[in-house]
Amino acid sequence: MADVKTQIVDAGIRILERDGFAALSARRLAGETGTSTMAVYTHFGGMTGVIDAIAQTAFARFTQALTDVARTDDPVADFIVIGIRYREFALAHPQRYQMMFGTSAESLNRHHADLTTTGTASSRAEFAMSFDALLDVVARMIEAGRIRDDGVSVIAGRLWSIAHGAVLLEIAGFFGHDDHGLTQILAPTIFDTLVGLGDERERIDRSLEAALATLS
Repeated sequence: MADVKTQIVDAGIRILERDGFAALSARRLAGETGTSTMAVYTHFGGMTGVIDAIAQTAFARFTQALTDVARTDDPVADFIVIGIRYREFALAHPQRYQMMFGTSAESLNRHHADLTTTGTASSRAEFAMSFDALLDVVARMIEAGRIRDDGVSVIAGRLWSIAHGAVLLEIAGFFGHDDHGLTQILAPTIFDTLVGLGDERERIDRSLEAALATLS
């Protein structure tokens, strides 16, 4: 049985996904966990502490989803796997995703950093882990000679922008529900970008086959 702190965090994530950020309150958490509102203050000092704990858990689970695949000798294939996992997480957990990377005042990550100059997406290491995974695979693609070196963090930022914009539009329903967001929008745009950065279409196709084999 999970301890009370873990129960409260997990309940917060459930409420966030089911009812949205505005529904998070000490009373709702107490009702969801069968505890008292005092438990929220005893273990977290208040709702600010709960939100911070939810953010840490959300980013940790997101990072795990992106990295829980063995590294191969094909960095482009590994990048494709990360992209597929990224989209899957966002679509499976839309409220959590939008609160992690959204622009609203309620965003779980209030510690943004200018990744083009700092090389990180957040001033908090636990929030930057998922971006670190992207930085790593981009550096490997450059080292392997698949794409040119415009700066690791800058290229990572470009690729993230494409993925983020595509999944937000897909969450909003603009691309239907038949994986068109992946097959007709996100993947072609990413692959065109890789070609523009110096990769070859035939090599990308082989990397795609390897990535799909890894995920199957």
